[in-house]
Amino acid sequence: MDFTYTPLQQQLREEIVRFARKELSPGARQRDREQRFDRSLFERCGVMGLTGLPVPEEFEGAGLDPVSTAIALEAFGYGCDDGGLVFSVCAHLLACTVPVWKYASDEQKRRYLPDLAAGRRIAVNAMTEPESGSDAFNMKTSARQERDTYRLNGVKTFSSNGPVADLAVVYAVTDPDKGFYGGVSVFMVERGAGGFASGQKYEKMGLRSCPIGELVLDDVVVDQAALLGQPGAGSAIFADSMAWERVCIAATHLGTMQRLLDRATEYARVRTSAGKKIGKYQAVAHKIANLKIALESARWLTYRAASRLDTARDVALDASIVKVLVSESLVQSAIDTIQVLGGYGFMTEYDVERTLRDSVAGTLYSGTNEVQRNIIAKWLGL
Repeated sequence: MDFTYTPLQQQLREEIVRFARKELSPGARQRDREQRFDRSLFERCGVMGLTGLPVPEEFEGAGLDPVSTAIALEAFGYGCDDGGLVFSVCAHLLACTVPVWKYASDEQKRRYLPDLAAGRRIAVNAMTEPESGSDAFNMKTSARQERDTYRLNGVKTFSSNGPVADLAVVYAVTDPDKGFYGGVSVFMVERGAGGFASGQKYEKMGLRSCPIGELVLDDVVVDQAALLGQPGAGSAIFADSMAWERVCIAATHLGTMQRLLDRATEYARVRTSAGKKIGKYQAVAHKIANLKIALESARWLTYRAASRLDTARDVALDASIVKVLVSESLVQSAIDTIQVLGGYGFMTEYDVERTLRDSVAGTLYSGTNEVQRNIIAKWLGL
């Protein structure tokens, strides 16, 4: 398959890289140190269209196809040195805005989608719970129907954007007898709803400019208009949104891997040791060659998976493969780049150590890589 950029895709990429470098990257190291989320930067991403890439233009989105969305997000990951901000935008877009775009009623779309696509509202995916991370079957949050309303009770944890979100996409059990498949529904709960509050905010190893914390639902009453999709459709909506998230967040990793490759190559061309440039030493040159091999392999798999979003029945398999390969390739690329830079790579001023800290999270969120391998094995009939 040929994924050569069209002129419009190339222009899009250049505009996003230029925007991210100028508007988003300055101050990234300080925001990481302070664990500070900057809402104004998120809003600038919205003005640029990054918070609504595949959403139709009638709802203030960019109307991009999935491959063009991946290209845009790769450019975002390449140009933006703030990994936490990149993840915050992706968590909002892929796990929240995309399912609203795809499953909301016309009335719900008119109410929520323009603000989500334009970045005026921030959304949080409320799925993970203290006792059910990757084990969705153990979900405790309940939504009990009472005539024309639902009463929600439960606690969500590790909710990216939770402390700053205006809207939560909440997964809750509506029929315990049916379990996860058919017994879980999705609700849109707005900030300010009675009984809905942010709980503990967490400190993290990486992605520190993306806020994360608990969400508490204590007798939150919502009407049927808050239901996203059909009752019991939670597992299908979640699976679809995770396919988008696993593939498209991987696209941002491609941009980060390209930035690491550039950094290592540039350094190896100017740094001397024993009278010659270190890039002339095979040990260094091969390590950088491996960075290039990993990047190109990951890019092809990611774009192929993106081309199959919404068209292929087995795209979940593609998404799991991409998620494992790209997240682990990113971690290794960061380690290799630090080794090429030596002591400088270990210093905060070169920013590679921050990239390594950020990269570890990619093996955990959107379902751990161990869970992804379970999914792959299941598709193989094991």
